[in-house]
Amino acid sequence: MVGQKLARKLAADGDIGGEAISELILQDIVEPADVEAAFPVTRMTGNIAAAGEAEKLAALKADVIYLLAAIVSGEAEQDFDKGWNVNARGTWELLEAIRQVGEGYRPKLVFSSSIAVFGAPFPPRIPDDFFSTPLTSYGAQKAMGELLITDYSRKGFIDGVSLRLPTVCVRPGKANLAASSFFSGIIREPLNGKEAILPVADTVRHWFASPRATAGFLTHAAELNLDMLDNRRALTMPGLSCTVAEQIEALREIAGEEVVKRIKHQPDDAIIAIVRNWPENFEARRAEALGFVAESDFRQIIRIYIEEDLEKA
Repeated sequence: MVGQKLARKLAADGDIGGEAISELILQDIVEPADVEAAFPVTRMTGNIAAAGEAEKLAALKADVIYLLAAIVSGEAEQDFDKGWNVNARGTWELLEAIRQVGEGYRPKLVFSSSIAVFGAPFPPRIPDDFFSTPLTSYGAQKAMGELLITDYSRKGFIDGVSLRLPTVCVRPGKANLAASSFFSGIIREPLNGKEAILPVADTVRHWFASPRATAGFLTHAAELNLDMLDNRRALTMPGLSCTVAEQIEALREIAGEEVVKRIKHQPDDAIIAIVRNWPENFEARRAEALGFVAESDFRQIIRIYIEEDLEKA
């Protein structure tokens, strides 16, 4: 989903930092969605963790690489081998394949990390210098990716940055296997006339950004002079901290009580156990100083979903 939002933004913008895009290459494990652009768009399928796939991608010698491939949080926790194979080994093999190209090839690489790299206990607002101690397999895999991006950048093989993304909400389409999927589901499903399950208490607080803001994070990162990061190449993205109750109240203000009544509270111990170790609020001062911007009100996030995706859901 994020990849599709990013591809459409790149197609609409037509450039990265003032440099015209000559070609957009989309690779996914399923057929990538078609994107209309004023430049060629090549679509490829493949598993980043499969033998030979990293070498095939590195041989394209793209100037900018967005590495979004991942097994999401809930699935990575349930399937240990799959999560490490894709999230960790797949990332490492792509970086190694880029290094082996040689001939001075040094692409700019934007890695989609996650706030899951942080583990409890937390301060009320997590500062940029808070240490990374993930308490899920997904978080550990993303933290490993961050270390790889930093080291391969330090050695001059890539010019990379890791973006610790908030939970992207409201996600269009169907629910995925992320433990955080319900944060979108309790907004998306009621707006589409369907029942939604809330598996945690409405006092749970979390860190959010819309798909629109997330695509903006990714394009903005590719436009920056990354030397400004001084080898601290992981950035926590700005976002909005709010509780589930505040999400629901925002939905009530926009869509009414009858829509809110479609949310049913059914506690899920497995999801509760994962979510209790997630961060709730950040300072994100480094990213904000570099020009990254997110929403400041959850009603904005809901309105973006209605504007961009409700008709397509």
